[in-house]
Amino acid sequence: MMDRMYRGLGFWTGIFAVLFYIGNMYNMSLLFFAQTFILIALGYLKLSERVYVYIFAGYCTVFFVGFTYYALFINVPSFGH
Repeated sequence: MMDRMYRGLGFWTGIFAVLFYIGNMYNMSLLFFAQTFILIALGYLKLSERVYVYIFAGYCTVFFVGFTYYALFINVPSFGH
C-alpha cells in the first residue's frame, strides 16, 4: 500500500519538475527530478510499511530544517523595494 503512495508522490513531484522546467526554474526542476527518481525507486523496493513511514519522517525533517535555514538565513526580505 505504501509503495503505491511513494509512486504517487513521485508522479506529482515529476509534474512539478516539468512545470518548473517550463517556467525556466532549472535548479528547482533538477531538485524535483531528483526527488521524483528517489521516490519512484523507493516505491518499487517493497519495504515494510514501518520503514516507509520512517523514510517519510526523515524526508519531512530534512525538508523542514532546510526550509527553515533558507527562510531565516538566505532569503532576505525586501519590504517592497
